Amino acid sequence: MQYCRLSLTTASSSILADWLKVDSAFSPSEVGKIGTQVVGDDRLTLQIKFMSFCREASMRPLCRIFKAGKGFPASPLNHRSHGSSLAKEGRGLHRDPNSEGGDTDEVLNVPASCPSLQILNLFYLFQMFSIILWFCEEYYSYAACIFIISTISIGLSLYVTKKQNRTLRDMAKVVSSVQICRPSGERVVVSSVDLVPGDVLVISPEGMLVPCDAALLNGECVVNESLLTGESTPVLKTPLPKGPEEANTTYSSEDHKRHTLFCGTQVIQARSCGEADILAVVTRTGFYTAKGDLISSILQPKPVKLRFHNDAWKFVTFLAILAVIGTIYSIIILRRNKVSRWLIALRALDIVTVVVPPALPAAMTMGTMYAQSRLKRQGIFCVSPQRIDLCGKVRLVCFDKTGTLTADGMDIWGVVPQAGSSFLPIVHELRRLDDGPLLRCLATCHTLSLLGDQPIGDPVDLRMLESTGWVRKKCASLFTLLVMAPPLLRQQLPGMPPVPVAVLRRFPFSSALRRMSVLGKAPGHSPVEAFMKGAPETVASLCKKESVPRDFPQQLHQFTSSGFHVLGLAYKPSVAVGSFEGAQEVTRDWVETDMVFLGLLVLKNVLKPETAPVIRVLRSAGIQTVMVTGDNMLTAVNVARSCHMVELSPHLAPEHRQGDPLCSLAPPRSFSVAATTPDHLSCSSFPEGQWHIQTTIFAQMLPDQKTRLVEHLQHLNYCVAMCGDGANDCGALKAADVGISLSEAEASAAAPFTSQKANIECVPITIREGRCSLVTSFGLFKYMAFYSLTQFVSVLLLYTLNTNLSDWQFLFIDLIITTTMVALMGKTEPAEDLGLKRPQGALISLAVLGSLCLQTALIIAVLVIVYFITISQQWFSPLNSTLSAPANLPNYENTVVFCTSGFQYLILAVVVSKGRPFRKPLYTNGDAGDLSFKVILLGMAALHFFTAFVLEVMKEPRSWGSRRLRCCPGQ
Repeated sequence: MQYCRLSLTTASSSILADWLKVDSAFSPSEVGKIGTQVVGDDRLTLQIKFMSFCREASMRPLCRIFKAGKGFPASPLNHRSHGSSLAKEGRGLHRDPNSEGGDTDEVLNVPASCPSLQILNLFYLFQMFSIILWFCEEYYSYAACIFIISTISIGLSLYVTKKQNRTLRDMAKVVSSVQICRPSGERVVVSSVDLVPGDVLVISPEGMLVPCDAALLNGECVVNESLLTGESTPVLKTPLPKGPEEANTTYSSEDHKRHTLFCGTQVIQARSCGEADILAVVTRTGFYTAKGDLISSILQPKPVKLRFHNDAWKFVTFLAILAVIGTIYSIIILRRNKVSRWLIALRALDIVTVVVPPALPAAMTMGTMYAQSRLKRQGIFCVSPQRIDLCGKVRLVCFDKTGTLTADGMDIWGVVPQAGSSFLPIVHELRRLDDGPLLRCLATCHTLSLLGDQPIGDPVDLRMLESTGWVRKKCASLFTLLVMAPPLLRQQLPGMPPVPVAVLRRFPFSSALRRMSVLGKAPGHSPVEAFMKGAPETVASLCKKESVPRDFPQQLHQFTSSGFHVLGLAYKPSVAVGSFEGAQEVTRDWVETDMVFLGLLVLKNVLKPETAPVIRVLRSAGIQTVMVTGDNMLTAVNVARSCHMVELSPHLAPEHRQGDPLCSLAPPRSFSVAATTPDHLSCSSFPEGQWHIQTTIFAQMLPDQKTRLVEHLQHLNYCVAMCGDGANDCGALKAADVGISLSEAEASAAAPFTSQKANIECVPITIREGRCSLVTSFGLFKYMAFYSLTQFVSVLLLYTLNTNLSDWQFLFIDLIITTTMVALMGKTEPAEDLGLKRPQGALISLAVLGSLCLQTALIIAVLVIVYFITISQQWFSPLNSTLSAPANLPNYENTVVFCTSGFQYLILAVVVSKGRPFRKPLYTNGDAGDLSFKVILLGMAALHFFTAFVLEVMKEPRSWGSRRLRCCPGQ
């Protein structure tokens, strides 16, 4: 939970007052009526609106439990003086052990008494009711077996639950000793579980595991955020921006993520300015942190809206109604047969346990469990198993480009310098560039850091720096962030002395701004220079018009249409910064204006070898593929052509205005559109939403636009999958029905599915498993319904004859036949090919209901016909109707119904267990290569046995009547 110190005039005013004014350092004052007061054990707890406050006798301030990290001004955070005041605000704060929630670690402790919670589960309560009922009916053996099985099931469930809780606890546990800074400057070591918002955390230069969400106040940190975003590339964190224009900025962990250290991430390296400590102010703890969101998403996943699940519960309701009808019928029949009232009550209640199978929920999850296990073996981890069935309904897949369809690291093709009003020829070897601002820009404009002697950071930055030959050296001065030195080869060239550049300030790349920049300074009295790198159009718009070549659009079009990734380069010759401290005070907007355009950096966009085959498979399966990228449109179009996402040149919609020629086009049958943002897709010539459906490429997309696009496609009733590396598409991955993050971590906050293989082969695998799981769940539900209806008809038929199945027969049907078939059906693997047809998702449909009705009618007809055939035989001897079961067992009526229904269970299992196009055939369930041959032999043997048995009965009918079946008691 989160706490904030609130001012309170007197110790007793909160108890006597009806209204309370709340003053907080993080938010404006609020006035609210006191809803509840709980006084006891020297403790006061107040509930005001949706806010909780608490105070103990030992503490004077009143503390509010609230969700921090968003909505309060950023200005109190980014000044050191306010850091002291925030630390002062943190004094006296405490954690409320009685509140709902608490810190992440406490909530995930393994429960000490889980059995009571498991037994109170509706499924186990129904089992307990059934066991008590069977004991009352003197079905001791059957009740004992079910009791033992239920006990084992509870034990296994407890073991699995406890193991999962331990795994989650280990995953959530971020308990460590951390150092915090007091207002007096004193450093105090405390436990991370005692941190509260406002504490000023001291970041270790050697790195540390971040125990909370914290806003960086000074210095720089290199952080591994793969747990949260799925991106394995380390991320550079810089201090919160300072300046007058930032005074009214509202802090948000999303908007200020480049300045926020998230809980659970690993600080690889930290560096401060001078000898000062690296400080960060705590903004959120517990479940309100980014890691807390991940744990919450695992504990309480987003509800899955699948029609099949809703229809299943409707059908269970129908079975319950059928059970009531059967109960009424059984009461009438048993009263006619003059059965005692006690036995009538027991038999009537027994109908409920027959019609509504208590094993239905477990059976329906069998296919999902097997699918999740198979996905895990292929390196695909799922934290929300409910979404596996949803994968089978995917109609459209959105792909990020860089790092997903194409490789992370791009090859440097060359740099195109500018000279006056035109471009010079491309230079393929960056080492051949003359010393000047262009080379210095390439060597310094990056976010790389040194881990030991090894540079780490963005793959593009690594390739760029490697191509220049410059190296990053360890800083000898305390007043520089890094020093870039030219290669040793240049030291040997006459007239070209080495000129190292010290970087004083870095403004990291922002997806919203589409650029990054640095402040650098050469030795001596050289002025401070600003270097910028980013999207060519963005960089050119921030440069002086006279410095941008006239043929800029033509050159950019030439490279992007050929599939190259292009970055614009610019610099400012002189920035009025007098010192290192002054560089920390300047604002980004002030630096990135009136730049001088330097040229274009051209990179080769290398397609991953797995991309084209996967796109071809998806398109052949009728699944629409869409590229969603922040890159240039022409580059995206070229990549889409290379991977066969589009076959022909698509219509481009870079801008949209009413009256444009594009809008006057009639909507053709086959149409492919490439657009810059979804906001442009509003052409009135197309029906509402058709632009989004027909568009294959969305370019120059910001992260929030990707999220809005996914949500809009969902509003058009598309089941949308999103696949990305988590860099700039976390929101879209979370919003999608099926989000697949390419990450080395087993679980990521970015998506319910995480693939450890860094390519899109996981997409068709996940869809195939989803289709298989959905069809399996569908088949298992139908089988359990047929199993219940078959047993229901059998029991009612025997009730009519004043007899019943024996407890051993019930046991054989429920455990030997049904359980075996459910396990066998659930284990069936998906088909090798991804077909064009998608599985049916509606259980309540004409086809399904027609199948259920016809199959049920066939079940009834077969049982009735077999019964009448049996009683028409000369050797038939009717049962003793003056006695009730089990006293009148065995008898011919019981035997013929039991044997016939037993074959019906087996036949129905084969009928509803469909194979292609979504699954392999049923006989493939097993590890042996010749399993199909063995199954055929077994089937032939069973058929031969049955035929021989029937022939023998027909030959000597009276001898059959003298036999007693060993499956019935009383022998």
